[in-house]
Amino acid sequence: MEKINYRYFKRDVSWLSFNYRVLLEAADESLPVYDRVRFLSIYSSNVEEFYEIRVAEHRGAIMKKNFTAESVEVIEETLEEITTEVNRQQQIFYRIFNEGILPALRREQVYLYQDAVPKPFHEEFVRNYFNEEVFPFLSPVTIQAGIRTFIRDRRLYLVVRMRKKTTGEPYYVLIKIPHAKTPRFVPLPSHEGVHYYMFIDDVIRINLPQIFPGYEINGCYGIKISRDADIYLEEENPENILQTIRRKVEKRKIGALSRFMYDCAMPDDFLAVICRAFGIAEEDLVMGGRYMNLQDLSKLPHPGSDGTATPSVPPPMRVPYLDRMESVFRAVEQRDVLLHFPYQSFDYLIRFLMEAAFDPDVDAIKITQYRVAENSAVINTLISAAQNGIKVTVFVELKARFDEENNMATAERMERAGIKIIYSIPGLKVHAKVAVILRKTPGKAGFAYLSTGNFNEKTAKIYSDMALLTCHQAMIADIDRVFSVLEGKTSAPGFQHLLVARFNMVPELTRMIQREVDHVKAGRKGRIILKMNGLHDERMIDELYRASENGVETDLIVRGICCLVPNQPYSRHIRITRMVDMFLEHARVWYFHNDGAGEVYLTSADWMNRNLNRRIETAFPILDAGLKQEILHILHLQLQDNVKACFIDERLRNVFKRDTAAGQPPLRAQQAIYEYLRDRDPEE
Repeated sequence: MEKINYRYFKRDVSWLSFNYRVLLEAADESLPVYDRVRFLSIYSSNVEEFYEIRVAEHRGAIMKKNFTAESVEVIEETLEEITTEVNRQQQIFYRIFNEGILPALRREQVYLYQDAVPKPFHEEFVRNYFNEEVFPFLSPVTIQAGIRTFIRDRRLYLVVRMRKKTTGEPYYVLIKIPHAKTPRFVPLPSHEGVHYYMFIDDVIRINLPQIFPGYEINGCYGIKISRDADIYLEEENPENILQTIRRKVEKRKIGALSRFMYDCAMPDDFLAVICRAFGIAEEDLVMGGRYMNLQDLSKLPHPGSDGTATPSVPPPMRVPYLDRMESVFRAVEQRDVLLHFPYQSFDYLIRFLMEAAFDPDVDAIKITQYRVAENSAVINTLISAAQNGIKVTVFVELKARFDEENNMATAERMERAGIKIIYSIPGLKVHAKVAVILRKTPGKAGFAYLSTGNFNEKTAKIYSDMALLTCHQAMIADIDRVFSVLEGKTSAPGFQHLLVARFNMVPELTRMIQREVDHVKAGRKGRIILKMNGLHDERMIDELYRASENGVETDLIVRGICCLVPNQPYSRHIRITRMVDMFLEHARVWYFHNDGAGEVYLTSADWMNRNLNRRIETAFPILDAGLKQEILHILHLQLQDNVKACFIDERLRNVFKRDTAAGQPPLRAQQAIYEYLRDRDPEE
């Protein structure tokens, strides 16, 4: 093997490797076609956000708008790598779409037009639809030298080249495709059992002669841009952070350019005119296809269903123990309860909070809010509790990216209902997902809910997370100390069970890794399993390298960014698994063998620099032996997956385990987990 001359993968190049793995799901012919369509949509949405945040951040660093420790030369090199890889993936994307998805849709009697020529039986409908539903919302703008029209991000535009029939004089025109007034996919009349749909882009293209009578159309191509969507808070004053973030969110619409995507069929001379007119630099150019904003594919109508492209997943299961006990409080008083979303119903959290809201012995509820669903049942339940005289405190993280507006709106609504709101901490994000219920009667057990995922019933249907319900009093005391930090009552708390970022998390992780090294040095087994969404912190990667060099066997299950380089002398005992399937793997789990006395933690924290150093995160131990074994069984199923799981190699390639598992029966972890949870003894 050729020697690797780097010790860490670049963060952004690693992320592109993950998103490419998402794209490969769209190519999987064993999946229902609408599941494949959904993965194309997810891939496109991911790329959009990547340019709005990561690429924009790099460009801002070059322009000295934000700080970075990297040199301009390194940043420019990274941007060049990003452009090369994204262009490569875009070509694969459109090949999958054109050669895989469209034929598969046709086999399902769904025909999605791919050109501007409607079939004879649709000509009149398309013409009438354009005249009645589209034309009134069009406002073409002439592209002229010296007059620069503002282009909105995340919006689709057509650029048209035409010549006046009488003089031959060329004109260039910009047309914004209606966003809110028309659907992206226009349903056309069915014909002989086939369902037909047309991109709104093509409805406009077909009717360009009606828009520009007296002109000969010489070309029409799609363009779109991405803008810097991150919010940089140079100064966070708790007194006016709400107004500051609201102002910053509004400015997001006019952020600096981070990408200009264009139809790769556009002639070079046409592209040159557009670039000059809008001040587009060559390094901003990213090739696209005829159709862009293909995250909209999630809205492609699905004939025969009541929705659009949704995953083919079974409904969430009930938990017999909780249903049998009727009272969640009474069930948790008898033993800790572990919930698995989306395999099991999120309704149990709502029941838990609702029981607290109407229990006369409950004194207070404290909870963190990072991302909540719109019209959230969680929020409604907290409001009910406040109206019943319970003291409710909610820490609201206003800086949760792209959820700022929803969080501000829900915070103001809760505040009006009498809930005490604690807003963002300057310089920090609070990413912990915890809730605690305190009771009035001295010595009477309170309750806690600790999770790897958000209090969000919408994402709980597609994100794979774990949550613990407990009345363990030392754990509850620890959570109350976390809220003391959030409320500004203490800056130096002590924790008995919880690991909390910026306090004891990194020291304890380092200690537990060292303990495995010590076991190996003493001739015993050293074993670590870590599951997370991202691994970027070089300090922690070095700890894992050191453990590997000392013989500690380590399995990493990392969905997204992973900057650790495997298959090197310093990482020969480390394997990296990546899994992409119907549910988004979101749970973070840490297992340390500890000479057979294994320790298991669930956590909100990834091993990213920001999570470990600039956020409040919590990791909580699983103390019940049965629940430990349950989590370990699930981890082992994920490590044994040879259908959806990949190894990450030293070149950041996704190497499917099915290609290296000759003779082994297929095991798809998410399906196996569902069956495991379904088939357990109902009396457990």
